[in-house]
Amino acid sequence: MITFEHSKKLINIMHIDNCMGLFENMLNSEESLIKDDTALDYEFIPKLIKYRENEQQHIASCLKPLFQQRSGRNLLICGSPGIGKTVAVKHVLQELEEETDEIEVFFINCWHHNTTYKILLEISNLFGYVFTQNKKTVELYNLLQEKLSATPCVFVFDEIDKVDDTDFLYFILEKIIKKSIFLITNYKSWLADLDIRVKSRLMAEILEFKEYTSAETKGILDWRKDYAFAKNVWELDAFSLVAKKTYSLGDIRAGLFLLKESALIAEESLSKKIIKKHVETSIEKLDKFTIKNSESLDKESKNIFEIIKQHSNTKIGELFKIYQDNTGSLSYKSFQRRIAKLDEGKFISIAKQTGAGGNTTIIKLRHN
Repeated sequence: MITFEHSKKLINIMHIDNCMGLFENMLNSEESLIKDDTALDYEFIPKLIKYRENEQQHIASCLKPLFQQRSGRNLLICGSPGIGKTVAVKHVLQELEEETDEIEVFFINCWHHNTTYKILLEISNLFGYVFTQNKKTVELYNLLQEKLSATPCVFVFDEIDKVDDTDFLYFILEKIIKKSIFLITNYKSWLADLDIRVKSRLMAEILEFKEYTSAETKGILDWRKDYAFAKNVWELDAFSLVAKKTYSLGDIRAGLFLLKESALIAEESLSKKIIKKHVETSIEKLDKFTIKNSESLDKESKNIFEIIKQHSNTKIGELFKIYQDNTGSLSYKSFQRRIAKLDEGKFISIAKQTGAGGNTTIIKLRHN
């Protein structure tokens, strides 16, 4: 007779057998196609940032006066998503911190810290002052002015277009004597809407990162591939497809996703090689990997983007009329700026057409 306890033992044995079956065909660590996935992380900072040597040299030159206890230069660093802006800046800052400990470095991501109060708190934390509980904004201003007014400082605000206000910039420009300020954004047009009080004091140079060429895109991915994968696991046509797709998207992050995802798909199928079929499957998954996230847009830009989705391939004047009919409140000039921002972020494309009536601007939803 089978007792209750005996039944429990049988169930446990069946459970163990089933679990072993789930994993028994998987590749072991020695057989993994990926030897080190560090290089497939977009936050990874290689010792050499390929094809961005000139930009890094320019960034470094802006910091040089800080070594002589003088203010450096301020930069608006702009360009399309995924073309190395943040990685290049972080690489320069890394070298700066290895060179000297007499210059304070503050790197703030404005996606996470989007108000003056949050930014002041983060600067305080990075400076090592953690007793900020219940401190008011004015108290934080006074604290940072006291601690940093005579210290050479570098302030980097990544994704600066996400901030709700720019009072912190006015404070730094007025009260911190020796500093360089770097503002990183996908949108060159962001500077045009900056408060005139801040803009006149900032006097920022513009450093625009151009998109990688096809050869540069392939070179970057090839370096990452050699670093991350075991030798000879990539079929040539499979890697060429990754490079081609990445170049068409203009975003290295997409290429890193495809490299890693293709390898995982190959491993799941117990393949010792990554072939074109694996890349084609990973491309199908690419839509789930959000590169262009419309949630990152401000309210008005998001509204305009939704209108363009419904009325792609339309003249800008007609789109503005539709926008107004949908209770849009922006002036035509501000509407044009939002259109430029959407173009810079690769959400849309802008085409100029010449006809009998003169030049016409056509706005299209970008399909990659």
